[in-house]
Amino acid sequence: MRFGTRELVLFLAVLMLPIASYFVIFRPQSANIEQAKSEISHKREMLDTLRAETSRNDDLKDANEVIRRRIDEMEALLPSNKEVDLIVRQVSALAIESGLSSPTLKSTKPVAAARFREQPLEMSTAGSFEGFYQFLLAIEQLPRITRIVDMVIKDSTTAGMEIEASFTLSIYFQTEESLAQGVSQ
Repeated sequence: MRFGTRELVLFLAVLMLPIASYFVIFRPQSANIEQAKSEISHKREMLDTLRAETSRNDDLKDANEVIRRRIDEMEALLPSNKEVDLIVRQVSALAIESGLSSPTLKSTKPVAAARFREQPLEMSTAGSFEGFYQFLLAIEQLPRITRIVDMVIKDSTTAGMEIEASFTLSIYFQTEESLAQGVSQ
């Protein structure tokens, strides 16, 4: 067999075919495959993150439900503005039951706070320290939300009385409008 120019050209063409195929077809295809693999990996990471966040949604719903129930319980402790007088009478009765003198009460203007209001009452009473302590314990046991601020306790100048106490008792309550809003929600 004779090896001529025609055979040499054919041999080179056959030899160049795989090399040209590598650069024209296989190399770009490999790059596309690598890019697709990285996109798949990125999308799998995003899907895992989304699954983790979605699983937290149920936990957050449960936590929100617990918080909503606690808020409802706390709001149930707030009397309406019509019941504030009843609480004032209860506080006065608690002072007398504790052995203190009948308290003097001075109501001040209610203070707005979020969906409720605060009714400050300036009170002063006199009696034994033990009686005053029992009064404070009884106030603490009231089923309504109250707080005592600006307390001043002095020795009594009156014979038979050991101390004189003056303080501001704040009673938290809901207005009729906020009660109506709470029911509609």
